[in-house]
Formats: sequence, structure tokens, C-alpha cells
Amino acid sequence: MNTLLHICCAPCANQCIRVLREEGRDVTGFWYNPNIHPFTEYRSRRNCLREYAAAISLPLIEKNDYGLRPFVRAVAEDISHRCIKCYEMRLMETARQAKEGGFDSFTSSLFISPYQNHELMKEVAQKAGEIYGVEFLYRDFRPWFKEGQEKARELGFYIQKYCGCVFSEEERYLKKNKIIP
Repeated sequence: MNTLLHICCAPCANQCIRVLREEGRDVTGFWYNPNIHPFTEYRSRRNCLREYAAAISLPLIEKNDYGLRPFVRAVAEDISHRCIKCYEMRLMETARQAKEGGFDSFTSSLFISPYQNHELMKEVAQKAGEIYGVEFLYRDFRPWFKEGQEKARELGFYIQKYCGCVFSEEERYLKKNKIIP
């Protein structure tokens, strides 16, 4: 079984890769994250993933699309519900890439995060799999989140402080400084 793993960042991916490989799956990473802003954040996450992929011999497909404008256009009408658009952008493209690349299945490192809307992501990924005719491989990687973060620190990975979109960075800042918009 060959699986295309959408990767949001190396700290979230390391345990997903380990688990999938232990299941006997051939894993290829897929970098596509037009939601990550600003560009310096995007570049830091991408470059960390590139180095990690090389170190563990993980094939990596990159759709290197710094998508500030398309992402903002997609979420501008309803910023408070932006996550569904973000999941759709990334998981639909992952399913498409999996189908075109001849992969048996796809999944995402997003499923390790306790901070993401797990059920909504699962629903979007299942829909993407149906649309593109490729299996969505559901795995709840959350039990390995803490271990993944520890491994990331041990390996000296760049570790981000927000999901990636500029609006979550704003929310983090506002909470930290107790500023009410």
C-alpha cells in the first residue's frame, strides 16, 4: 500500500510517518499549504520538512504555492469559519494528487493535532476521497501528538506557535495580550 501523506509541518508529521511505516505502508509526503502566512513562516516550515524528509529518505512532493491571495479570497466572507475552507483546499488537492500519482490512499498529518477540528477534517477528507476516487485512510494520530512534539524538540525542528493562517496568528496575539478586538 502506498499512501500520500499531506504534511502541514515536520513536527506534526514525524509520528504519522512512523506509524504508517510501522503498518507496512510506503509513505510519500505532500507539501501543500497555501494557508500558511507570512512567507517567512511558510518557508521555515517547508525548509524544516525538506531537511527531515531527506534525513529519513521520505519521498516528498511539493506543490510550492505560497497562496496568500487565494487563501484570503476563499475565507474572506466568513473568517470565523475559515477552517473548513482551509481543510477543503488542502485535502481536496491531496486527494487529487493521490489519484493522479497512482497512490492507493491519502491522509494528513493534520490528524495528529488536538487543536484542529478532527471531525470536520475527517468529513472533508472522506468527501475528497469520494470525489477523486481514492481511499481516504483515516487514522487518529492524536495519541502520538506529545511524542511527536518531544521528537521535534529532540531533532531541533522549527516549531510553530499557531496553525499557520494569519487569522490564527492574530487570535494567538490577541489572547496573549488579552486584547479584545
